[in-house]
Amino acid sequence: MTTAKRTSPYRPDRLVLIGDTAIRLLVERGMRGLTHRAVDESAGLPPGSTSYYARTRAALLEVALARMTVLEAGEFAPALADGESPPALPGDPAGVADLVAEIVDAAIRDGRDQKIARYELALEATRRPELRTVYDEAGAVFRGAAAAMLAALGSPAPERHGRFLVAWCEGVMFDAIAGAGWATPPSRADIRVGVTELLAGMLVGAAPSAPGPLDGKAPMSDMNDSPDRS
Repeated sequence: MTTAKRTSPYRPDRLVLIGDTAIRLLVERGMRGLTHRAVDESAGLPPGSTSYYARTRAALLEVALARMTVLEAGEFAPALADGESPPALPGDPAGVADLVAEIVDAAIRDGRDQKIARYELALEATRRPELRTVYDEAGAVFRGAAAAMLAALGSPAPERHGRFLVAWCEGVMFDAIAGAGWATPPSRADIRVGVTELLAGMLVGAAPSAPGPLDGKAPMSDMNDSPDRS
């Protein structure tokens, strides 16, 4: 497997710059426009700098993907931690719906370029086994978080439900960012309703102690109509 040079004892910030620049180039020029020379020029680096950290094209793609994983993981931080306490996953459907709506809405409103670059890398991963491995490892982190949230809600199948919760989020983001729904992206409230309805179906077999939309209470205080459970 081709790997990138991950660290530098003198310029650890340079790898971050290369990763951010690579992501920007993927958005602006597509996969063909991402080259070592283009990264050097766009980032204002001396010629050969990018090649020092990522000697091959595969390694450069890994740098871009690694940086993107860090950025996307950061999207979870504000919702999972208050800065004083360790991160904690929501333990009720309303909390999960709020968290998911916050993340998906932020991705649509503020993270469009980042997601477009990831779609480019996802397609490239279908042709590069070494990138496929890195991409899948990154995705497993988010699936694991989703499975943990569903387990906390009492899901009878948290792994399967976590996978489809992530798939649902990915579909909504793709439709709003690069798909046919780009002109009319859903509002945060719409996303919350959709997540609540999805959770209602998943938690039909949940333990009675797990609070949620199936206990007869409204999932969110600012929603007037709860999911149809008929």
